[in-house]
Amino acid sequence: MKQRKVTIFGGSGFLGRHLVTRLARSGWSILLAERHPSRAHYLQPLGDVGQISAVAARVQDESRVARVVEGADAVVNLTGILYESGRQKFDAVHHLGAANIARAAATAGARHLVHISAIGADPEAGAKYARSKGQGEEAVRQAFPNATILRPSIVIGPEDGFFNRFADMTSVSPFLPLVGGGKTRFQPVCVGDVAEAIQMAMERNDLLGQTFELGGPGVYSFKALLEMMLEQIGKRRALIPLPFAIASLQATFLELLPVPPLTRDQVRMLRSDNVVSEDAKGFADLGMTPNAVESVIPTYLDRHRPGGRFNTNQTS
Repeated sequence: MKQRKVTIFGGSGFLGRHLVTRLARSGWSILLAERHPSRAHYLQPLGDVGQISAVAARVQDESRVARVVEGADAVVNLTGILYESGRQKFDAVHHLGAANIARAAATAGARHLVHISAIGADPEAGAKYARSKGQGEEAVRQAFPNATILRPSIVIGPEDGFFNRFADMTSVSPFLPLVGGGKTRFQPVCVGDVAEAIQMAMERNDLLGQTFELGGPGVYSFKALLEMMLEQIGKRRALIPLPFAIASLQATFLELLPVPPLTRDQVRMLRSDNVVSEDAKGFADLGMTPNAVESVIPTYLDRHRPGGRFNTNQTS
């Protein structure tokens, strides 16, 4: 039987590692298209010899994108940035890059294109991140109408940038900020569930041309999630409400850092809930039951406890 081939853009990151693990076990031949291929080399031992390879490709380089999708049965676009830096701009990555990938996949005759967007994607959104994601979706639909678009809420798991980020802050700060009072609602989704949904979209023809919003079984306020994290790691920290206006002013200066912990665009996004829309298709339509946050975070946040993962009693 012919081995199925997939080209994955942005596969060296958090979600990519979990997806590559699943696809390697399922026998896919995997080509990782990366700005810096060396960052994907750690994934090669996840498969058999020659099963996983990495090549250089910038999503803005239309001719290069076309070459790396040649012969692919499926194409997956995981590329995304949380803040702008240098030539890495929201429009260039989320919109123009997505359009290049979709056109190349269509020209190459790929059967499946899976495009990872985000809840809140809207070409008319006030936040540049959400607006560029929405424009990217439009470009993908125009170039590859049968693309499957997945919109996850915040993705959690061992290397996530949400719980781990705030848990790290507890090591250096006696308090944690609640932007906008911590009232923004989220529907965290496990990285393994998102990876499974992507594989389904790559392998099932009945999902062609559809859009799914992926959120876990629970909806929580930002404050509730931080309280859950603190309880899990056994630490007490003051949760200080930070009005949007003050948070935006602070972000102005934080954006000068190489890796800003908060940007003005992120403050704008926090003004809107990040939950699955009432009329959206989701995990139930995929035949999946997602994992709850409470069952996932104990598997990786224990390392942030005082004294390490084997200390289950100390609170500080």
